[in-house]
Amino acid sequence: MELFPSTEQQKKSQVKKSGLVVVKNMKIVGLHCSSTDLHAGQIALIKHGSRLKNCDLYFSRKPCSTCLKMIVNAGVNRISYWPADPEISLQNEASNPMTTDDAKLDAKAVERLKSNSRARVCVLLQPLGCSMVQFVEETSTKFDFIQKIVKSQPDSNADFYTACRQERIKEYESLFLISNEEMHKKILMTIGLENLCENPYFSNLRQNMKDLVLVLATVAASVPVFGCFGFYNSESQRTNETDHQSLPQEIARHCMIQARLLAYRTEDHKTGVGAIIWAEEKSRSCDGTGAMYFVGCGYNAFPVGSEYADFPHMDDKQKDREIRKFRYIIHAEQNALTFRCQEIKPDERSMIFVTKCPCDECVPLIKGAGIKQIYAGDVDAGKKKADISYMKFGEVEGVSKFTWQLNPLHTNALEFHDPTARENGVQKTKSLDDQQHQSKKLCLGHC
Repeated sequence: MELFPSTEQQKKSQVKKSGLVVVKNMKIVGLHCSSTDLHAGQIALIKHGSRLKNCDLYFSRKPCSTCLKMIVNAGVNRISYWPADPEISLQNEASNPMTTDDAKLDAKAVERLKSNSRARVCVLLQPLGCSMVQFVEETSTKFDFIQKIVKSQPDSNADFYTACRQERIKEYESLFLISNEEMHKKILMTIGLENLCENPYFSNLRQNMKDLVLVLATVAASVPVFGCFGFYNSESQRTNETDHQSLPQEIARHCMIQARLLAYRTEDHKTGVGAIIWAEEKSRSCDGTGAMYFVGCGYNAFPVGSEYADFPHMDDKQKDREIRKFRYIIHAEQNALTFRCQEIKPDERSMIFVTKCPCDECVPLIKGAGIKQIYAGDVDAGKKKADISYMKFGEVEGVSKFTWQLNPLHTNALEFHDPTARENGVQKTKSLDDQQHQSKKLCLGHC
C-alpha cells in the first residue's frame, strides 16, 4: 500500500509515506496509505474508529507517536511493522540534524508507548519458504500478461521480462532497504530493535528483507508497464458514460498487482487466481488512495475448514471427470464477495480486478452484486474448456469490461532494449520510467 499511486504530491518532509493493512478475525477490513496531510494510522482512526478494537495492524514502517497513541487507545490487538526507516525518518542526520533530533525524540516516545500498552508491538518479518522466490519467478514468466507479449514477440520474452524485473528491484530496494548496513543498525537501535543488530540475527534480517523485496518486484514485473487496461470490445456491452471510464493506468495496474500477490495464497497447486474489489466514493476521501476504498479480496481455495486432501486436485487432463477439482474449488471472485468488509453501493463505481478472465460461474455473481467494472487478463475470454467456460464474460450487459492489452507503441518490446548496455549479462532497458510516462497518455486516450 505504500506504493499505491496517488495524484497528490507528497510534501517533502521527514515523514515517510507508509502503507497499512487492517485485519480483524483473520479478514482484511482495510487497506490504507498516508496522504499529503494524514499518516496511515490517522486515516485508519478516521475510517474505522472504535471498530479497530481487537484488530491486527500491519504497517510498512514503524508508526510515529502521533499515530501509535491513538491506535493503542482504540484497543488494537497487535501492531507489526517493517524493520527499516520508520515513519518519521532517521536517515536525515547529515542533511538536516534538527529533523533527526525530532525523529529520535519520537522514537523514544514510541518505545514508551509500546512498553506501557496492552497491544503487542513487534517487527514482523518471517523468512520466506526456501523455494518461494524461485516459484514466484517461474510462475510470473508464464503469467497471462507476459504471455501476451511472448505471443506478439516470441524472441523478446527473456530479455524483456528480466529488464522489467531489474528495474522494479532497483526501485523497491531504494524505497524499502537501507543500503548502508551501519546506518541500518543505528536505526534499529534507535527504534528499540537492538537485539537484531548482532549477527547472525542482523544478516538473517537483511536477507529476509531482500527476499521479500525480490518477490514483490518479481510479481510487479509480471504486469508490465508496456501494456494498458483497455475497453473490452463487445457489442453487447452497454453501460452509462461514468461506468465506461477506466481508472488511470497506474492505479489499475497497481490493483492488478495486488490481485497477483493474492494468487500465491491459492490451494490449487496448478492455477493460482487472485481477486480484489475496490470502490470509488462520490467525494474525495482523506485516504492516500483518493476516493477509492477497499471492499474485499480473495483467492481460489477449497471450502473453509476442509482438509487439503479431502477433495480432488486433478485438472481437465484427467479423463475421469468425477475426480477433477472444478466442482470443489471456491473461485477467487467468490471468496472476495463472500468475505468482503463493505457493502457494494449501487450509486458508486465499484470494480473487481481478477488475474484471469472470470468464468461463467462467476460473471453472474459479479453482475448480481452490482459491481460496475471488471478488470481482467482476458486470455480465456470466449473459450470453452472441459469443465469450465468463459463465454459469459463477453456477453454480459450492464458491466464495463477492461482487459490488459499491449500498448500500440510497445508492440515491439525489443526496440526499447539497449543492446550496448549490459550488466552481469542481463540486458537493460532505456529508462522504463520515461517510456511509461510517454505511453501513459496513449493508454488513457486510445485504449
